[in-house]
Amino acid sequence: MPSPSLGQLGQRLQRLFLTGLLTLLPLWLTWAVLKFVFGLLGSLSKPLVEPGLQEIAAGNPRAFGWLVEPWVQSGIALVATIAFILLAGWLARRVVGQRLLRWLEALVARIPLANTVYGSARKLLDILQTKPDGTQRVVLIDFPHDQMKSIGFVTRVMREQGSGRELAAVYVPTTPNPTSGYLEIVPVEKLTPTDWTVDQAMGFIISGGAVAPEHIPFTPPGQAS
Repeated sequence: MPSPSLGQLGQRLQRLFLTGLLTLLPLWLTWAVLKFVFGLLGSLSKPLVEPGLQEIAAGNPRAFGWLVEPWVQSGIALVATIAFILLAGWLARRVVGQRLLRWLEALVARIPLANTVYGSARKLLDILQTKPDGTQRVVLIDFPHDQMKSIGFVTRVMREQGSGRELAAVYVPTTPNPTSGYLEIVPVEKLTPTDWTVDQAMGFIISGGAVAPEHIPFTPPGQAS
C-alpha cells in the first residue's frame, strides 16, 4: 500500500532533518558568536580606517579601487583593532604603558559620568581575574525561580542591615553576550557553589550550554538531601 511507504519516507526525512540540524547547529552557533565578536571589533576601527582607504582609492582608482569594497574595509578595520589590542597588551606589561594607563585613568576620573562607568567596569574585571576570599566566584543561583538555575559571578559579599546575614552581589551574564546581564543580591546560603573557573563559565555561557561538564551541582549544600 502507498500510505505506509509515504509514512516511512516522512519519518526518514524527519530523522535526516533532525540529524542535519543537530550537526549544523554547533557550527551555526560558532559562526554567530564569531560574527558578533568580529563585527564588534571591526566596527571600532572602521570610522578611522574608512576615510584613509577611500582617499587612497580616490588617488588611484584603477590600482586601489577595491579598497572601497565594504568587506575589504571591514577586514582591514578588524585587523587594525586586533593589532591595537595586541599593542595595548604589550604596552600594559611595560613601565611606559603602565604610566600611560595611569595617566588615562586620571584623565577619565575627571569626567563626571565616564569615571563612574570606567571605575565600575575596571572593578568588575579585576574581581573576575582574582580569586575570591571565602566565597566561590562562579556559582548557581535560583533565577528566575527556585526550579531553574543561572550561572553567576560573585562580585562582593555584604551583610544585611540589622540581622547581619551574609548577602552576595551576583552578576548574571546573558547568552551569548556575557557583557550584558543582571545584578542580583542573593543570601549566601542560597548560592550553589561550583568548581568552575571563570573561563569555563564563560565558555558555557557563550556556547549556549554546548560546552559543559558531564555533572554540575544544582542544590545548595544546606538543602542537599
